[in-house]
Amino acid sequence: MELQTYTKQQLALRNGQDKPQVWIAFKGIIYDVSESRLWKNGKHYEHWAGQDLTEELADAPHSEMVFEKLLVVGALR
Repeated sequence: MELQTYTKQQLALRNGQDKPQVWIAFKGIIYDVSESRLWKNGKHYEHWAGQDLTEELADAPHSEMVFEKLLVVGALR
């Protein structure tokens, strides 16, 4: 099944403020973190939802394995 694609502008609206969805992108895949207690109001430590966080993972205390538990909603174009 092919993933729905979204632009960076569409992703930016899913920041926990403008729309109820809280989405983040990593390596071209968009994940829904709306239900995560770690992403309340679209913020996770110094990171904001609605963005591609691929570059920021290098500073994280966890590996990319955390994304395996998240719901995939689409691809970033």
